[in-house]
Amino acid sequence: MDNDQVIDILKKKYLFTEIGINKLKEFSRQLLIYNSRYNLISKSTEKSLWNRHILDSAQLITYINFSIQGGIADLGSGAGFPGLVIALYNSNPKFHVKLYEKSPVKREFLVYMINKVGINAVVRENVYSEKISSNYIVCRAFKKLKEIIKISRENALKPHKLIILKGKNAQEEINNVSLESNYKYKLEKSITDDDSKIIIIEAE
Repeated sequence: MDNDQVIDILKKKYLFTEIGINKLKEFSRQLLIYNSRYNLISKSTEKSLWNRHILDSAQLITYINFSIQGGIADLGSGAGFPGLVIALYNSNPKFHVKLYEKSPVKREFLVYMINKVGINAVVRENVYSEKISSNYIVCRAFKKLKEIIKISRENALKPHKLIILKGKNAQEEINNVSLESNYKYKLEKSITDDDSKIIIIEAE
């Protein structure tokens, strides 16, 4: 899928505005510049940036209600996936996006992009150092499901929804985790990879 096809999907399926698309273009441009100096994303995925990273992140907006007064916490945001893409889509000033990232280089890039493009998001260093009060917790290429559930149980206020991008072993990871009765899950297919899954967990 080429960039124009991805942009068409972002506009028609996910209703990104022209302003949002232009911000994504600037984000992708700056990311590639940064990536020439720092390893923010794998060099092998640069040519498929729009499909592999941006669309992969954008598909999560289907499971988020942006009209409420609340927000999301993106654990291990890295170069901004999925949190920065979600923040670019969000137009509700009362819906807040927190990007948790331990790498100083990646935090610097996230802050730079927030200021450069004008994004309603804040950057945090340590997901373990404060209570997570967000309605949604999202993550992509963060940690094993077991550790994500532990953070949900011990560091996050309830209720909340976990939205986790995982690969082909998603079901196996779920089977290896003891979910308490107040954790209900379902699996959704990823639109960018037939083998990948989106794990959605309601934590009450």
